[in-house]
Amino acid sequence: MQRLSKWLFYIGLFPVTLGLCAWQGWSWWSWASAPPLASAATAASPDAEKTLQIRIPPGTSASQIGRDLESAGLIRSAEAWNLWARWLTLQDKAGFKAGTYQLSPTQSLPEIAVEITKGNEVQRSFTIPEGWSLKQMAAYFEAQGFFKAEDFLATASQIPRDQFPWLPSGIPHLEGFLYPDTYQIAAGAVTPESVIKPMLKRFEELALPVYQTDPQKSQIGLVQWVTLASIVEKEAVVPVERPRIAGVFVRRLRLGMKLESDPTVEYGLNIQQTPDQPLTLNQVRTPSPYNTYLNRGLPPTPIASPGLASLKATLAPENTEYIFFVARYDGTHVFSRTLAEHEAAVVAIRKQRSARRQATSKPI
Repeated sequence: MQRLSKWLFYIGLFPVTLGLCAWQGWSWWSWASAPPLASAATAASPDAEKTLQIRIPPGTSASQIGRDLESAGLIRSAEAWNLWARWLTLQDKAGFKAGTYQLSPTQSLPEIAVEITKGNEVQRSFTIPEGWSLKQMAAYFEAQGFFKAEDFLATASQIPRDQFPWLPSGIPHLEGFLYPDTYQIAAGAVTPESVIKPMLKRFEELALPVYQTDPQKSQIGLVQWVTLASIVEKEAVVPVERPRIAGVFVRRLRLGMKLESDPTVEYGLNIQQTPDQPLTLNQVRTPSPYNTYLNRGLPPTPIASPGLASLKATLAPENTEYIFFVARYDGTHVFSRTLAEHEAAVVAIRKQRSARRQATSKPI
């Protein structure tokens, strides 16, 4: 009878012990998976708002990721991380992805795991304005700390027709085909290829359909279309003038006249004129394949990346009698039908500019 009482006692004690073990396990897991700074005292601390950037190289094991996260103070326990990783494996979910992540100590272990399994990497943005050339892009990327300018230019000289078969054959570089826009790429994979590919993809998505669906495309090749649009982009400042400027250039081409566009000279000489330092006569007379004062027709390649408005204007130019235009230096232009009208407009604009300079230089 006494032995039976002991057995009954142990049997009654078993669920209590099991409950205590489960409670202790749950308590440990709750502690281990909670954010390191989850207490009320630290929640108001400025440190709680800080984020840390952690890079996971390709091929890093789940256990090493856990050790790195624990060392960085992002999780409490690498052992708990390993348990979570095993559970994810049992659930047949995607593994942890390599990359660069922006994580916070205020995130729980499961929340951090989700970030890394989904590949929610830190994004880095860059903006390419309309009318920028490859050299301007290269200088920008180097200034932003992306990579060296020369590396970008070298990569932009390789034509990835295997990925983008629509790219014209025989072009020496990608000038004109890198679509100007704002982009976001993974911060851990910033290379010339990683910025060039989305720009070509954007051109393919936004610009190429405009050309492919236009009934006039048979009259102008893809390279010629982008080249003329790049010149319009560099000349036009006021949007409403784009179709008219395109119309002037189209008319000059039809009449067999030289385009005589300043931006083509600047591109060929790698210079940039200003209102106070316009192109000199010697510069305009300097031979270059891009000098449209000396050469008839279009330059051999685009001179910049045109935006969609300039590309569309080039396919639908204004039917105009104008064959000249000159900048007023306020973004607008004076358009003329004859050389005499054009020369008179040039003289008038120079006088106005000279009068403004004299007025601003007078002592008060």
